[in-house]
Amino acid sequence: MTTSAHIEIVEVSPRDGLQNEAVTLDTRHKIALVEQTVAAGARRVEVTSFVRPDRVPQMADAEAVLAGITRVPGVSYAGLVLNRRGTERAVDAGVDELNYVVPATDVFGGRNQGVTVAEAIRALEGVAAVADTARLPLTVTVAVAFGCPYQGEVSTEEVAAVVRDVLRVGPLAGVALADTIGAGVPAEVHERFAAVRDLTDLPLRAHFHDTRKTGLANALAAVAEGVRTLDSSAAGLGGCPFAPGAAGNVATEDLAWLLERSGFTTGLDIAAIAAAGAEVCGHLGTRVRSGVGSAGPFPVPSDQT
Repeated sequence: MTTSAHIEIVEVSPRDGLQNEAVTLDTRHKIALVEQTVAAGARRVEVTSFVRPDRVPQMADAEAVLAGITRVPGVSYAGLVLNRRGTERAVDAGVDELNYVVPATDVFGGRNQGVTVAEAIRALEGVAAVADTARLPLTVTVAVAFGCPYQGEVSTEEVAAVVRDVLRVGPLAGVALADTIGAGVPAEVHERFAAVRDLTDLPLRAHFHDTRKTGLANALAAVAEGVRTLDSSAAGLGGCPFAPGAAGNVATEDLAWLLERSGFTTGLDIAAIAAAGAEVCGHLGTRVRSGVGSAGPFPVPSDQT
């Protein structure tokens, strides 16, 4: 593994971190979370998702959140979309980039967005057309790429087949593999990203949940395979309303601390990210789920010894 390289962390707490919480965070607190993570050094933030409010009520204020943010030059404010209508909403709301989800299994696609894998890929054509017209970068994330809560095992061959079909649509800015339920292990991460790299030279991105406490190990495995963009969520918040048992994302403060201690740079103020996560957890009435957020960084700052 080559160190002394920069790893880009996409902060997803305003979207993935909040979408499965029992408490719906006020719009003003969502705006504050976005702005705090940007102040802590985040340069790509997945702000919200443009989905049906009756299905994901926590994201019902997507447009208001985008409108309320004080934007910082050089920061990309992203929106997640599941169909063309959501993409049009996201463009109208002023996102800087788009993230479209394609499921790796039909059964998850049906539960998550009401489509099969083939239907999601066909719909990608319309999404890509809207993105191209708006001149916005479009990433495709393959969900449940390491295991499905309904089907069970998902093979590398299945994931590669989905990515192969996705790449026929284009133009894309990148491809992401998501361990939606936190079932992946490093050996699978190595294998799947190597298989995708054989198919494309596009930038690769990884999205790991920490359900079974393999998220950080999986992140390092992805970096070893040349992945230079990783998703994470302040305080380890996160989950999917349509993936039973999916726990939080890899915590941003834990991931940044691990990478920095391993010789990489992230550009993040780890203490500030942890503080932002702790604040939002206070509003939600939930606990901080990160190691650094609970124990603090190591070594302990000299003014605390």
